Amino acid sequence: MKYVLLVYGEEKDLFALTPERSAKLDADSLAYDRELDQQGKLIIAQALQPVGKSKSLRRRKGKRLVTDGPFAETKEQLLGFVMVEAADLDEALAIADGIPLAELGTVEVRAIYNVPGS
Repeated sequence: MKYVLLVYGEEKDLFALTPERSAKLDADSLAYDRELDQQGKLIIAQALQPVGKSKSLRRRKGKRLVTDGPFAETKEQLLGFVMVEAADLDEALAIADGIPLAELGTVEVRAIYNVPGS
């Protein structure tokens, strides 16, 4: 079964890291991705640009509304995601537990919805 592991955290915490700690976090994250890939579990992993460079789109009654960034009410921002193949939720949670950014933020584990007829 496919799961997406949504990695949330506060960007300010990442920006506050020393260059050495930031480089170690990046190296640890890439190493974990390689480990998952070697196990045949990794589908894709991506870090995201800061929210200051993002846009949100809503369509209501046929009209498009584009605003800067994500919803302002959120404390944590979506920092990246990892899509994996796991036998079940317990295995997906075990994989999420190994994500280095879990120490700074939150990892949301969600099964992929299979659209009927697809």
